[in-house]
Amino acid sequence: MSASEEGLLASLRGGVATLLETLQVRLELLATEFEEEKLRLLRLLGFGAAAFVLLAAGLLCLAFFLVILLWDEHRLLVLGLVALAFLGAGAIAAAIAWRALRGPSRLFAASVAELAQDREALRRKPPA
Repeated sequence: MSASEEGLLASLRGGVATLLETLQVRLELLATEFEEEKLRLLRLLGFGAAAFVLLAAGLLCLAFFLVILLWDEHRLLVLGLVALAFLGAGAIAAAIAWRALRGPSRLFAASVAELAQDREALRRKPPA
């Protein structure tokens, strides 16, 4: 094997090693982003569930309080207004959830940006 062939082979090995190292770093970034998103979603679900249970209990107590307070005079009116308030709040919450669901996801945004930078770096001509 001549010196130029050995130099070419060493250069090729170096390029492949660099490519594999870049791929490994990008995969580690992807895994980190996935883990962060998983933890964010779990935290969101936990606090969301707690908020839902506590707000529902508070609203039910308030509804019972109002109905009992106005039992002799306007019980049907209060029951109707409470039902309308619950239905209205539920419709607003459903609309907000639907809009959030249809919105774009930011999952893997940093990885996509890094891969775009890598692609642009590979497209540029090397300095002479």
